[in-house]
Amino acid sequence: MTDPKLLAARFPKDFLFGVATAAYQIEGATKADGRKACIWDAFSNMPGRVYQGHNGDVACDHYNRWEADLDLIKDMGVSAYRFSIAWPRIIPDGTGRVNETGLDFYDKLVDGLKDRGIKAYATLYHWDLPLALMGDGGWAARSTAYAFQRYAKLVMARLGDRLDAVATFNEPWCSVWLSHLYGIHAPGERNMDAALHALHYTNLAHGLGVDAIRQVAPQVPAGLVLNAHSVIAGSDSAADKAAAERAHQFHNGVFFDPVFKGEYPAEFMEALGDRMPKIEDGDMEIISQKLDWWGLNYYTPMRVANDPTEGAEFPATVSAPPVSDVKTDIGWEVYAPALKSLVENLYDRYTLPVCYITENGACYNMGVEDGEVDDQPRLDYYKDHIGIVADLIGDGFPMKGYFAWSLMDNFEWAEGYKMRFGLVHVDYDTQTRTVKKSGKWYGTLASLFGGGNLG
Repeated sequence: MTDPKLLAARFPKDFLFGVATAAYQIEGATKADGRKACIWDAFSNMPGRVYQGHNGDVACDHYNRWEADLDLIKDMGVSAYRFSIAWPRIIPDGTGRVNETGLDFYDKLVDGLKDRGIKAYATLYHWDLPLALMGDGGWAARSTAYAFQRYAKLVMARLGDRLDAVATFNEPWCSVWLSHLYGIHAPGERNMDAALHALHYTNLAHGLGVDAIRQVAPQVPAGLVLNAHSVIAGSDSAADKAAAERAHQFHNGVFFDPVFKGEYPAEFMEALGDRMPKIEDGDMEIISQKLDWWGLNYYTPMRVANDPTEGAEFPATVSAPPVSDVKTDIGWEVYAPALKSLVENLYDRYTLPVCYITENGACYNMGVEDGEVDDQPRLDYYKDHIGIVADLIGDGFPMKGYFAWSLMDNFEWAEGYKMRFGLVHVDYDTQTRTVKKSGKWYGTLASLFGGGNLG
């Protein structure tokens, strides 16, 4: 096993090691204290959408066990916690009445972090759109972007004095393409036109959210978390290289270009621009406001080849085979070098602020045996990928922190409770938490750092 001290020596002392979760995946209590349904509550109850009909009704019961969970983070030696805030707890219908009890919960959570000396990194949107907003079209409606702006203002007015940083969105790729084009996530649409509307209105909501943060809590560093895909061409052929560029534009560029360049990618617009919603005057200026930081979520590379099918819709790619035969239990290729080439490529293409790895981790489903969870493959995954982050720092990239996904096993969206990403094992019948071998190792590494500041 790699000695955490040796790995720690490769990082500056102000580097931040944290853990990450998301509200819907851990909180449960979906009907408690004024919270109303979100799109995932509805989606989970549709037959065949989520593994064995699992849902977030109880999850890890974090809503009731938050104090013990924060103690767990502190006891592990971790100095930063990235969590998301549930919009349907704050404004249950998405617009209209504010639910003070919901705000109170996050008040207590943030105070609890401060009391334990743990930095608070909040995400305003991690996919739990209030279900009532679907009546207006959800993310395919422009009005949702303005509803998000109001929600962001409310949250920042209440919590902004104690947050160390805030992100507007987590992985818009998922809430746009995976949710509206591929139909895998809520609301389960399979419609390019709906997806293109969701794309622009999500980008607009991000910009309006930044505006809200800057108005209400300008002292809080504002960012955006993107699961940028490390697009790798399946071969050196001109056709596959062109396919990789199209895939970059479709999977990365439609988020990075508007935010960091104030425009949508050229080839993407040539192919699909006539199906985009109307881009109003001023939209791109709102979307492209300067950020203080950005977050990168990385798990596995995206390997693509050209799709030769006549009339194939942009980006006209097919999957190319993996080069590594190592896979996690969810079937994702393990290939740490792609994290390095991805960051290099993105900083080459865009003028980006400082970067946090806001999610990185591996799905392995080992259980508890004799009170222990021996998840050596997960530990190996962390060791290799954290080593890559150290390499990037050595090469001069402004990497400021790393958040492991996830603190604990949780509701893994369409995979239900079948797939486990946690550093801590959760027995869903008893809610018993057991720190895994990887969690002990990561805690030892994290405890060598006091936690840095943005900048």
